[in-house]
Amino acid sequence: MTIHKNYIAGRWVDGASVVHDINPSDTNDQIGSYASSGRAAAEEAIDAAHQAFPAWAAMSPEVRSDILDKVGTEILARKDELGQLLSREEGKILSEGVGEVVRAGRVFKFFAGEALRLNGERVTSVRPGVEIEVLREPEGVIGIITPWNFPIAIPAWKIAPALAYGNTVVFKPAELVPGCGWALADIIVRAGVPEGVFNLVIGPGRDVGQAIVESRKVRGISFTGSVETGRRIGAACFDRGKKVQLELGGKNPLIVMDDADLEVAVNVAVNGAYFSTGQRCTASSRLIVQSGIHDRFVQAVIEKIQGLKIGHALAHDSQIGPVVNLSQLEQDLDYVRIGQNEGAKLAFGGTRLEREHPGFYMSPALFTETSNDMRINREEIFGPVASVIRVKSFEEAMTTANDTEFGLSSGICTTSLKYSSEFKRRSGAGMAMVNLPTAGVDYHVPFGGRKSSSYGSREQGAYAREFYTVVKTAYTQP
Repeated sequence: MTIHKNYIAGRWVDGASVVHDINPSDTNDQIGSYASSGRAAAEEAIDAAHQAFPAWAAMSPEVRSDILDKVGTEILARKDELGQLLSREEGKILSEGVGEVVRAGRVFKFFAGEALRLNGERVTSVRPGVEIEVLREPEGVIGIITPWNFPIAIPAWKIAPALAYGNTVVFKPAELVPGCGWALADIIVRAGVPEGVFNLVIGPGRDVGQAIVESRKVRGISFTGSVETGRRIGAACFDRGKKVQLELGGKNPLIVMDDADLEVAVNVAVNGAYFSTGQRCTASSRLIVQSGIHDRFVQAVIEKIQGLKIGHALAHDSQIGPVVNLSQLEQDLDYVRIGQNEGAKLAFGGTRLEREHPGFYMSPALFTETSNDMRINREEIFGPVASVIRVKSFEEAMTTANDTEFGLSSGICTTSLKYSSEFKRRSGAGMAMVNLPTAGVDYHVPFGGRKSSSYGSREQGAYAREFYTVVKTAYTQP
């Protein structure tokens, strides 16, 4: 049995134990075996990154750019192979898996360019004869902790800017999906990254993640995951005086106005709520629908999801794959029961499905006759479950949309310029979509939310420099 190892201080090293990667579309399919380590391995990786930082930070940006470009080139060249791996281990259908891999490749290509574009400022002093420069410098060792739902794209949009701006990295992928994290690490290593600059440590968060968060040699933590874990990490980072960037969750609203194009609204809602099995922090989980279009919209959504093919992620005709594992499936089904107990009407789905291969399949669930104070409309479910909330007016729709502790993504379907303009201005989310799914964003612009959804500076695009660099003001008297 081949065991895929950790990468620490320029060497592939064994772990303390082994974790097995299982296909949620077919639990008889073991994708691979991966080293699983604890605190000692994490501390060794942190020490290696700390020692490698000065040389890497002083290296020509062209060297960093060339390495990142090689990484992006190989990812894109292997998009079908890596996409299949991603779909096998996470459960996304193959087209989504390949699409995510392409996005990861494009992210590395983008930051290969950004490595050459980092600049500062020269400012005129109020004191005669004094020169002022405002410089951007790398932070140091960055701990990167990523979730299971985007196992190559999220690591890419954290690791690429960290390296581009001269930081060193300790990367802990989600234990549930180690395959894509390991494959990405292998590509980075073979692209020529120097010893200690990049380190991969697979292991549980309570050991590996905790060691990364607690180490004072780590100058910044970029984490995507649950709100509860993120808040603990944020508090620990504050106590240690380190930077922290948190992307946590969402309960994203999609408003459907009476004047919306019905076909557009249905396609937007079904895509946002159910594609990727609803396992996206940007998923449309609250469908806020004006009374005049409500009944037609609900009926059309039911007809649409009735026709969706739920099956093996690699099957050519599958439109939705399985939930990622049994624990997540049970959580989703629990929320279906919670909604029914709260008095919501289960208009469609919400049951476990049996398929040719043993896996974690679930029919997309649609609730109607819900109110915004129900748990199913307050708490992130993270599965193929959406609720319809009927409203009378645009004002009520906006109030309902913003009445949440989250603020990641939001959307509206309308043909009115007035409503779309007002919505973009008044939305309490970090991202606002008009006639587009709440899930689905570009890699070269800022990503992030407000309130409990995000903390710290934005991810992706040129805005990533705000987290991965620190500003220094330098004064000179010639």
